[in-house]
Amino acid sequence: MSATQVIEQVEKLPIEEQREIFQLLRARFADQPSPEQIAEFERRAERLRRNPEIGIPWEQVRAELKERLEARRACPAK
Repeated sequence: MSATQVIEQVEKLPIEEQREIFQLLRARFADQPSPEQIAEFERRAERLRRNPEIGIPWEQVRAELKERLEARRACPAK
């Protein structure tokens, strides 16, 4: 069965069942990067390969993230 045929069958269902199918599919793909995100990751990776000096060492990134997290914990949201 083709995707078009599946959609035609789904469209025959009551709207609540269509929503349920949509939610299930959305949840299934929620953690998948979009083609646009993949292209951006690849663009950034290529930029770093060409200019490794612009990168930040993992130790620095980790320390900055830890500092930001500790600052958030010290100032609870209102």
